[in-house]
Amino acid sequence: MTASAAEAEDAVTAADAAARGWAALSAADRASIVIKALSGLEADADERAELLVRENGKIRFEATIDLHVFVGRFHQAAKFAPLLDENERIAGPPFTTTISHVPAGVVTIIFPFNWPLAILAASLPYALMAGNAVVVKPPPTTPLSVVRTLRHLVPALPPGVLNVVTGLDEVIGPVVVGDPRVRHVCFTGSVAGGRRIMTMAAPNLTNVTLELGGNDPAIVLADADLDDAAIGRLTAATFMTSGQVCMALKRLYVPRRRYDEIVSGLRAALEPTRIGSGLDAEVTMGPLNTRRQRDYVADLVAEARQSGAEVLQFGDLASTATDGNYLRPALVLDPARDLRIVTEEQFGPALPVMPYDTEAEAIAAANDTWSGLCSSVWSADPEHAMAVAPQLRTGVTFFNNHNATAVDERAPFGGFNQSGIGRELGREGMFDFTETHVMSVPSL
Repeated sequence: MTASAAEAEDAVTAADAAARGWAALSAADRASIVIKALSGLEADADERAELLVRENGKIRFEATIDLHVFVGRFHQAAKFAPLLDENERIAGPPFTTTISHVPAGVVTIIFPFNWPLAILAASLPYALMAGNAVVVKPPPTTPLSVVRTLRHLVPALPPGVLNVVTGLDEVIGPVVVGDPRVRHVCFTGSVAGGRRIMTMAAPNLTNVTLELGGNDPAIVLADADLDDAAIGRLTAATFMTSGQVCMALKRLYVPRRRYDEIVSGLRAALEPTRIGSGLDAEVTMGPLNTRRQRDYVADLVAEARQSGAEVLQFGDLASTATDGNYLRPALVLDPARDLRIVTEEQFGPALPVMPYDTEAEAIAAANDTWSGLCSSVWSADPEHAMAVAPQLRTGVTFFNNHNATAVDERAPFGGFNQSGIGRELGREGMFDFTETHVMSVPSL
């Protein structure tokens, strides 16, 4: 069902009416209520996983993980909630000052299709436990799995604390972002989408958290251990969810003397790829979510091939891949550094692999981008890796791993440059949904 602008306004009104009562509870009590609301999720987990596969296209295994991460992030958030009940005090003279953190009010959360439940849970439990009433806008292409999941939570929360509005961005977006009663918008999506959110939020000076795209580099150092397990992690870091992950590895820099070795290893890992419906148990890579995105990635690869770069494509199409947005995974070898396959975010199953001669050259190339979400350093020597990592201008740097499987859920997550504003997860992710209130009394 597509909501109207009036129905979106009703959701904001309900959230605004519920916000004060919800905020009056302690953070610990709110966390307890929210965790109890999860109790019914196991009852239809299999059905929701299948629904997510049908909407999203990802393989069944990833859909199941999506559901598990959703629950796990709620429990992780609950560990940080009691911090909000601990006010900081500064003794006098000249003042005795108390610093507290109060809820922002009404929060809108907008998120994408690729890992919809996991990404929603990077913000929803934190916003709720921080004392805010929330309006959730699911992605247009995967609304049903989200709505069915949140139906388990809504009845267990006070009326109006959690609201869900499905519909077209152009119809309900101006309401759930631009209404002056909305005091914080958390958006995960493209850079262009983030700019639109900022434009709509600007008239009311509404606070925003933006987790946007990335063009993540990985630097393999000369001393890296590239056994089958490491090659497997490099492959998964790139091609998970058919490459449709903001923090996926998107540019690979390798020492020239080890270039052939790494390409050979990636080739061996990718050759068995089976492409088709995510409901097919033998399939290891599903389709891209939209035809438009499939065509965009195919254009990037074709442009690189036409420029003279060698393109290797892998995998077989299963019988279930008769009609859909399927692409074979591709390695683009040593492309010109100004090609779009290098400078733009592919968000699909294609990886440029580029040789370098010095570490300084690799670091400079890694930082030469509009983005700054994640990066990774691959080395057998932790001290060597730690010398390189601080030079990378990204919000997160992984070691000998990359992508969502490498995220420490206890730590804040977000990017530099055009990859975003603010942080999700961790202590910072909780406090990001609050306002700081300072109360000072003159001390004698």
